[in-house]
Amino acid sequence: MVAAPGPWTDAAARAALRRIFDAAVAQAEPGAAVRRHLPPRPRGRCVVVGAGKASAVMAAALDAAWPDVDLGGVVVTRYGHAVPAGRVTILEAAHPVPDQGSLEAGRRILDAVRSLGPDDLVVALISGGASALMVQPAAPLSLADKQAVNRALLASGAAIGEMNAVRKHLSAIKGGRLAQAAAPARVVTLVISDVPGDDPAAIGSGPTVADPTTWTDVASILERRGIVLPAAAADVAAAGQETPKPGSLDEDVHIVAAPAQSLAAAADAARALGLTPLILGDALEGEAREAGTLMAGIARSVRRHGQPVAAPAVLLSGGETTVTIGPEGAGRGGRNTEFLLALAVALGGEAGVWAISGDSDGIDGTEDAAGALVTPDTLARAAAAGLEPRRALRGHDSYAVFDVLGDLVRTGPTLTNVNDIRAIMIA
Repeated sequence: MVAAPGPWTDAAARAALRRIFDAAVAQAEPGAAVRRHLPPRPRGRCVVVGAGKASAVMAAALDAAWPDVDLGGVVVTRYGHAVPAGRVTILEAAHPVPDQGSLEAGRRILDAVRSLGPDDLVVALISGGASALMVQPAAPLSLADKQAVNRALLASGAAIGEMNAVRKHLSAIKGGRLAQAAAPARVVTLVISDVPGDDPAAIGSGPTVADPTTWTDVASILERRGIVLPAAAADVAAAGQETPKPGSLDEDVHIVAAPAQSLAAAADAARALGLTPLILGDALEGEAREAGTLMAGIARSVRRHGQPVAAPAVLLSGGETTVTIGPEGAGRGGRNTEFLLALAVALGGEAGVWAISGDSDGIDGTEDAAGALVTPDTLARAAAAGLEPRRALRGHDSYAVFDVLGDLVRTGPTLTNVNDIRAIMIA
């Protein structure tokens, strides 16, 4: 281990946290992940399909790796995330709420895998954001119906697994139905995980993976979250047509990048800086503000008592928290800036504690920042600027606070996604 430096300056702490965050993101670089997990070459054609924020980079890597294979296909990524991918057509669509581009992508991807033979290979490239980017509503749903359901799920505070269970049952492409359409071709799925636990059935709503959830599960989720389906979606629910269940598909799925791998890289970067890393988990869920309050308590324990790790240290965690919109409505902000604002409020200006939290895809919710930084003087600087952090927290307006303070972390689209990366440094 590198010897611990003397007293940390604010500039040094900020630079250290950014280095740790960047190391985590770099570990999930999609091209390298694909090259490490290339399947056996097919005797026939290779059709590349996929969806997600990393799918274009993944497709480009596969195209470059197999120049002598009869290869083509189509993948869809988020607006602004496209890169040239040789023989693979790249489409763009909206996230987190699907649009007409998402609908067109779903249609073209299904068309690409139909009429294949047993010697052909379908390589499905799935990463975070796939659920919104590739849609094909189950008849008689319209795109507007799907959009309404997505918005209701996002505002309800539903966990990612709950959202995916609902989406699968209202889709003609998710929950294993893409794999069904590709039969009898062999299907290999390469996945960059953005969900707690790395369950391939949950990532991108599992278009090539059998679905263990049922309509009974969906009904329970809708009731628990207070969501009323549009009339056409209610008709689909009443029909009760189930998704493919475990054992019904020949699955060949590989997780090529995941949050745990990125947190390990972040830990290595921390050690190189003379910090002791403690990984608290790669699958933390729950309300963002509650997670921030909890993490503040752990950081304070490290600072004052050397438990559960002695300072200088960094607490690392991944996963995906949620933000439930309350009666005061929503300002601007995502789950990472809300987590950080709650952390700052709970720390109350605790000396020697800095933090960074950001979405590894570079976009926290729908904003232009990956996340933000918290410093020991965040609250003092906010007060000097006439801001009210507690009020902003109640109104889900965390972005505005960090924007005024100049503490937003803007990476631009990283073209990957292994969920959120959080690092709390205690000097």
